[in-house]
Amino acid sequence: MTRLEAIARTYIRKLRPRAQAEIDWFADRPSLEDAIEKAALAVNSRGKRYSHQRRLRKKALKQALGALLAESAAIGKARDFEALLRIVRTVVKIIPGLGPLYVYDTSLRIGARLNLFPRRVYLHAGTRAGARALGLNYKADSLAPSVLPKEFRSLEPHELEDILCIFKGQFKALAHLRPTSNGDVSAKRAG
Repeated sequence: MTRLEAIARTYIRKLRPRAQAEIDWFADRPSLEDAIEKAALAVNSRGKRYSHQRRLRKKALKQALGALLAESAAIGKARDFEALLRIVRTVVKIIPGLGPLYVYDTSLRIGARLNLFPRRVYLHAGTRAGARALGLNYKADSLAPSVLPKEFRSLEPHELEDILCIFKGQFKALAHLRPTSNGDVSAKRAG
C-alpha cells in the first residue's frame, strides 16, 4: 500500500464519519433559514463554533447571518453548488474577516440542506498548500477531482477538499511524488 492509499484509507475510516455526520446534521435542519443561521454562525450540532472558525469575529458572523438570510430566496433557488457558492461569496465579500474558507464551509453546510454538493475541489489557504505539495495547480480557484492522485478518486470533491487541507503536512513530506500526465503518481528523484 502506498502512502497516498494509506491517507485515503485513514480519511475513509477515521474522518469521513465525522464529516458525514456534519453534512447529515445540516441536511436535517427543519428549514433553509435554520440551516443558513447555523452555517452563517459556524455553529455545530452541539451549539459550539467550529474550531477552524473560532477566530472569526462574532460581529462579522452576525453580519453574514443577516445578509445571508436576506438572500434566502435566491439561495433556495440555487441549481447547483457553484451557483450557491457564488451567492454566498457575493453576499459576504463586503464583510471584513470572512475569507474563502468561510465562504466554502458556509456554502457546503447550506448546500447540504439543499442537496447541492461541489463537483470540483475548491482551494483556500489549507487546500492550496496541499495541492501545491502534490504538484497540482495550487493557483487555481478549484480543481477537477480527476487531477488528484488516483488513490483519491473514489472520494467526493468535498472529501478531497478535507484531505488536501488535513494532510497537507504529510504531502509536503512526500513532495518527491508528483502526478504524471495520466494522473498516476510516480517518484521523481532529486539529482
